[in-house]
Amino acid sequence: MAKGQHKWVFKARFRAGAYGWRGSGLASKRLKEAVSEINKVAKRDPVEAGEGAVALMERLWPALQDIDTSTGALGGAVSGTLQKLIPLLIDAPADEKTRRKWLERLFTAIQEDGVDYLAPLEDRWGEICVFPKLAYAWVDILMPTVRRVWSDHSSFAFVNGGHACLSCLLHSGRYQELNELLSLQAHPIWSTEQFGAEALARQGMTDAAIAFAEARRVDGYGEWQIIKFCERILLEAGREEEAYRDYGLLAADGNTYLSVFRATVKQYPKLNPRQILLDLISTRGGKGKWFAAAKSAGLLDVALECAAVGTSEPATLIRAARDFLDKDPDFTTQIALQAIQDLLAEKGYDPTTLDAIAAFDFAIAGASRLENQERVVKEINRIVDQADALGSAPLMCQAVRRSLEAMA
Repeated sequence: MAKGQHKWVFKARFRAGAYGWRGSGLASKRLKEAVSEINKVAKRDPVEAGEGAVALMERLWPALQDIDTSTGALGGAVSGTLQKLIPLLIDAPADEKTRRKWLERLFTAIQEDGVDYLAPLEDRWGEICVFPKLAYAWVDILMPTVRRVWSDHSSFAFVNGGHACLSCLLHSGRYQELNELLSLQAHPIWSTEQFGAEALARQGMTDAAIAFAEARRVDGYGEWQIIKFCERILLEAGREEEAYRDYGLLAADGNTYLSVFRATVKQYPKLNPRQILLDLISTRGGKGKWFAAAKSAGLLDVALECAAVGTSEPATLIRAARDFLDKDPDFTTQIALQAIQDLLAEKGYDPTTLDAIAAFDFAIAGASRLENQERVVKEINRIVDQADALGSAPLMCQAVRRSLEAMA
C-alpha cells in the first residue's frame, strides 16, 4: 500500500453521532481497537500512525457526544487512549510541514470539543510541536488572546489555548515569559500553575519547585495532582527516601486497596513490601480494607490483623479461607473463625446462612488438618453463645448450631 493511504478501519466507527446514550461500553471497546490498529501501523510507518492518531482525536467529540458519561467510564477510556497515542504522535518522524498541519487540525478539534476530552493534548502541546520553530509560532498565535483574557479581572472567561501556550513556553525554555503570563491570572489554579512548578524543576530548582507546588495545595483542589508532581520531581532528583516519606504513600491511585499497594511497591522496588503495606495502613487508615492486599502479598499475619478489625467483607474472608486450605490450614482456620464472628455480628453485604455454613466448614476443615478440631469447635460455640446472648443474627446462629450438632 502506498505511503499515506492506509484505510483506517476505526474511521467508520468514529463518525459523528456514532454512539447513543448507552454507548459507553461499546465506545470504550472501539477505542481499544483503534489504538491497536494505530500501533500496528506504527511498526511499519510511524508517520502514517501519527496521521491515524490525529484522525482519531479529531473524531472523539463528534462520535461520543451523545453518550451518557455520568459513570466516568468513558472519560477514563478516552484518557487512557490519549496517554497511549500522544507519545506516538510526539515520536513520529514527521517533517515540519506535516506536523504543522497536524497541529492545526488538532487545535480545531480542541476548540470544538464539548467536554475537554482533548485537554491532555494542550498540556503537552510544546512536546507535540517537536520543532522549536513551531512552538514559537504557536506562542505568537496564542499569547495575545491568553494575555488579554487573563488580564481582564472584571469577569471570568475561559480561553482555549491557555495550556497550549504555557506548554510551548515551557518546552522552549522561555521561563520568564511563562511566569509573567501566569501572574496575570486573577484566580490561579494548579492546572495552569503546574507549568510554573515544572519550569522551576527543569532549571534544577527542586526545592523551589516543591515549595511552589505546596503553596498551592489549598482547599484540597488539585491536591492529588500536586502530590504526584512533588513525588515525581523528588524521584527525578534522586531523593527517593524523601519522595516516599512525604508523598509516595499518598500518591498511588487505584480502584482497590490492593491496586494502591501494588502501584506503590512498583514505584519503590527497593523498599520492603511488608513495610510499604504497614506504612500505607498507617497513613491512609481503614485497616480492615487492606486485607486483600496483605493476603495477596503473602503477609498472612498482617492479613489476620486486618481481618480482626471486623470491617472486611465476610465473603472475602471465606474465599481466602477456601484458597489457603491446602497451603496454610492454620490461616484458613483463623480467617474462617473471623468470618463466622463477623457474620453472627450481622456484618457484611447481604449475607446468607449459606455463607455461615461455608465459613464453618472451612474452619473445621482447617482444624482437622492441624488436629485441633476440639479447640476450634469450642471457639465456634463461644462465638454462637455470644451472638445468642446479644440476640444477633438468629438465623445465622441456628445454621451454625445445626452444623455443630451434625458433627456430634
